[in-house]
This record gives sequence, C-alpha cells and structure tokens, in this order.
Amino acid sequence: MDLELLKKYAQVFWWGLTTARVDKYKKGDSILVRYDRAAMETAEVLQAMLLEQGMNPILRMSYTPTMERQFYELSSNKQLVFIPPGDEELFQNINGSISLIAPESLTHLAHIDSSKMGKAAVARKPFRDILDKREQDGAFGWTLGIVPTQELAKQAKLSLKAYTEQWIKACLLDHDDPAKEWQKLFNRATSLKAWLNGMDVDYYQVKSANTDLKVDPGEKRRWIGISGHNIPSFELFLSPDWRGTEGVYFANQPSFRSGNYVKDVCLEFSKGKVVKVTAKQGEDFVKKQVAMDKGAGRLGEFSLTDRTFSKIDKFMANTLFDENYGGKFGNCHVAIGASYADTYSGDAKELDAELKKKLGFNDSALHWDLVNTEKKTVTAHLKSGESLVIYKDGEFTGATAK
Repeated sequence: MDLELLKKYAQVFWWGLTTARVDKYKKGDSILVRYDRAAMETAEVLQAMLLEQGMNPILRMSYTPTMERQFYELSSNKQLVFIPPGDEELFQNINGSISLIAPESLTHLAHIDSSKMGKAAVARKPFRDILDKREQDGAFGWTLGIVPTQELAKQAKLSLKAYTEQWIKACLLDHDDPAKEWQKLFNRATSLKAWLNGMDVDYYQVKSANTDLKVDPGEKRRWIGISGHNIPSFELFLSPDWRGTEGVYFANQPSFRSGNYVKDVCLEFSKGKVVKVTAKQGEDFVKKQVAMDKGAGRLGEFSLTDRTFSKIDKFMANTLFDENYGGKFGNCHVAIGASYADTYSGDAKELDAELKKKLGFNDSALHWDLVNTEKKTVTAHLKSGESLVIYKDGEFTGATAK
C-alpha cells in the first residue's frame, strides 16, 4: 500500500477517535497505539499524524504469533495472570487508543487449551473496566481497524489484491476525503437511530431459516453505532437486558477466534442463559468460551446492519469486517459476553456496577460476535400491543433509513 493511502487511513482513524469520545482532545493528550508487527508501517504513519495533532503517541507492538503461542504453551498458572508493572498506571492515564489488527496467523493457537486463554482474559478484565469507566466519564476514546495481510486473504479465500480492494472500499478510502464520507454516513445513521429509539419496545423477535430469537431491549436503552469506534462500522446495536433472551440463534458465518476456527454455531437460550451449544466445527472451543465466566453465556449485544450502508460483500476472516457484512441480506449479529455501557440512555456517569446489574447489562471477560447473514425479519413488539417490522430482507424499514 502506498504512503498516500495510509495517510488517508490515518485521517479516518483521527475522525473515528475524535467522534467516539464525548469530550474533545487537547494538545498533550496521550494516545496508545497498539499494533501487530505487519502493521508497523501504518503505525509509523499514525505516529506522525498524532504528533502533528499535538498528541503524545505511545506505541506498543502486540505479541507475534510465536510469542503468543509460547506464552500459552510455557506459562504457569501464575505467569498466565501476571500483570506487568506500570500497566494499571498506563490505562488509568491514557486519553485514547488506536488498535491496528494485522494478523500473521489465525490458527496458531488451535492446539492451546482455551481455558488458559480464558484465565488470561479474566486476569486482564480490570483494565477494560478502567477504560470503560474513563470512557463513561468522557476522559477516554478509542477506535480500531485492520491492515490487510496475506494470512487474512488466505483464510478469506481471496487473493491479497482482492482482499485489499475490499478493505479500501469498506473503509471508504477510494474517496478523495474519506473522513468527510464517514461523517455523511454518521449523519444518515443519526436519523435512523432516532427512529429506532423513538419506539417503546417490549421485545424484538428475529426470525430466519435457522434463527428464532426473542431479545428484550431492557429499560433505559438506546441504539447506537457508526460512532467512530470501529473502522469500518455500518452496524446499529444495543446491549439488551440479558435476562429476557429466549430461543435459538444460528451463526451461519464462520468465525476465527483465539487461533480457532468455528462454523455453524447454534446457541439455545432459556431464561437469558445459553443452555445448549452446537457447532459443525469447533464445538468444544465454543463450549469452553461460553463457560469462561458467569456472564460468558449471556447476551451482551444485539446488532443489525443495513445492506445499503455496508460496502462489504465478502467473508473477510475478521470479525470487524464480518460483523458489518452487507451482501444480499445484510446481517444480524449477537455477542455473547460483555455489554456496552454506552447503550445506556441515561447519564453515563451514574451507571455504576449496581445499576448495571439492576438493568440487566451483562458483565464478562468475553465479548464474541456471531453473525447471521440469512434472509430475515426483525419485528418490534411494542408495549402498546402493536407490532412493527423494523428490518426485512437486509434493510431497515423506516423511511429515515434511506
């Protein structure tokens, strides 16, 4: 990729970072840039952009596949949960973060006991809690994106050229001013979210060939999305009251997670909890993920993507892209595990752990998006007793969606 394209990408990240944060950044703020080795050139361009904006970039390279494999193979239980000195201080003080995902392998952890991964994730969850609280207070913002790699292209069964072309289109980098185009999309989504949030919904019913799921939005919830957090992002979503989830959800889109490949995952919910798991491939891994902690087998997110929003029409072997799939029928995806506090419709600063529990916001070290791209209908059953189809054949039905 040429330098000019990466400079465009950096400007899109700046748009995402500044859009996603409640309070404005000021000169001298610290921005953590986490990047995979294959994204080093992009990280260099981001560093320059952040310095030009008056920020203090903090660059941290993630584990290579060999480092990550060795960590899980050789670590004792104490080493799995070891927290390096200074990490807590870092997360307590950074004002923003940009993550660059550029995997050189998607299967290098396939042989690792997933309970080890769960133990390491649970030990590091307090850092996410710190950032969630700082974001609620308006002191922190984040965004993330991918950089195409040969491994991603291979696992998506595309040439690197075809994969990169899909990435360019999805991130709107084929425009002269992609950040301006993202702002247009943001404005369009704002009208649609207002339409969705204007309904007094008792529950949503999602039906497709293999899915029949009831989702309780819960009290004091709002639909959010296309907020700058993810590049790209075309989804609108909320974090429901996990206690009201009933029925069957089927993810027909494959998924790579923690070095494992899973296909055709089917989850059965009863009284808000996953009570049955099946999968054509990777079933044992899915079951261990669902058992990671108390909240891992509960719903943390319910999302819909309008196919007229999304530029993605191919499987990309990366959740960031795949959860925003447009294609012929758009997509619905759910996440098992952690919920998003910013879907709370009240004052974010009042949303403490006690209120989250009372309102049914789920808490977990896990957050795993599972995608259904089947032709589907989503119906909002209103508290008035009326029913309204809000999503059909891949598109929101509201006039404001157009």
